[in-house]
Amino acid sequence: MKRPLLIVVAAIGLVAGSAASQEPPPAPDRALPDAAQEARAQALFEGIRCVVCQHEAIADSPAVIAADMRGLVREQIAAGRSDAEIRQDLVRRYGDFVLFKPPVRLATWLLWFGPVGLMLAVAAGLLLTARRRRSESEALSPEEEARLADIMAEADLRPDPDAKPSDH
Repeated sequence: MKRPLLIVVAAIGLVAGSAASQEPPPAPDRALPDAAQEARAQALFEGIRCVVCQHEAIADSPAVIAADMRGLVREQIAAGRSDAEIRQDLVRRYGDFVLFKPPVRLATWLLWFGPVGLMLAVAAGLLLTARRRRSESEALSPEEEARLADIMAEADLRPDPDAKPSDH
């Protein structure tokens, strides 16, 4: 009797624990009163990556941190900061990864040119491998062909019907 009760209590604990550990939903966004500023904020949201979701812009992300980032962008727009200043502040806080189009500089060369370099390296490797395989073996010398003919005659082997004259 104690065992089934213990299983039920453990199951309830697991369900309640997972429900309690979920992130609460973010507070609803409050748009800027000026329509031009809100349009500017929406345009900025599309170019900024959510640091939790990593594949979504903060405009589309349901994460709480994305909502906080949207609020931060709106605050900075209302304070009169330029788009470049807002991006610089986000990069300062979260790194170049927060931008969908990070700037090209020494630290981000791998992000920009790594995939192309990797594809070129693979193509070069495949090309070298294909060239090595194409090398054909040298033809037999007349002495080697005579020796092979002697071996074939002694072994009483059936000749290959698809063989070329040099293969006999």
